[in-house]
Amino acid sequence: MSIINNINKAFDHRIRLGIMSVLMVNDYADFNMLKELLGATDGNLASHTKALEKEAYISVEKQFIGRKPNTRYAATKLGKAAFKKHIDALEKLIGKN
Repeated sequence: MSIINNINKAFDHRIRLGIMSVLMVNDYADFNMLKELLGATDGNLASHTKALEKEAYISVEKQFIGRKPNTRYAATKLGKAAFKKHIDALEKLIGKN
């Protein structure tokens, strides 16, 4: 099997790569934190989080803090495993491993 087969299309956009990178080192991140860290627009971030949620790579929790809506994201077990496999494949591809 070729290394390239382990490169996951779900992570081929820099925003999705960023979302997963943040969620791999944090238990969760809310919408505003991701937006600020990644320099993404509301619409752009929303579409990429939806794509990762559709793959079941992240979970989404909506709540209210006071009167303000708050959306928070966490990487799922499946998402963490898929992202690790993706990063391992990239490292092999560039000869790091």
